[in-house]
Amino acid sequence: MLTTSDLAQVLFTSSLQPSDDLSPDKIRTAIDDRLCSCDGDAAVCAAFVAQEAGDHPESFASRMRWALNAVTTAYRQAV
Repeated sequence: MLTTSDLAQVLFTSSLQPSDDLSPDKIRTAIDDRLCSCDGDAAVCAAFVAQEAGDHPESFASRMRWALNAVTTAYRQAV
């Protein structure tokens, strides 16, 4: 079972942007697709997050906040 933090890391590495028209379904689909491209291993996505944090520290915090909020909203509505 993936935690909210795990799901946010997967979403962080997706191509979705905060400016996109995002529905909970789009967010969940993007997470599923990205997780599949990481061979189902959230740790692979976490490695991409670490790389991005090092390469773009100026935008890391805001994107991660967005990802956490998006995941919380998308999965709260899925229950």
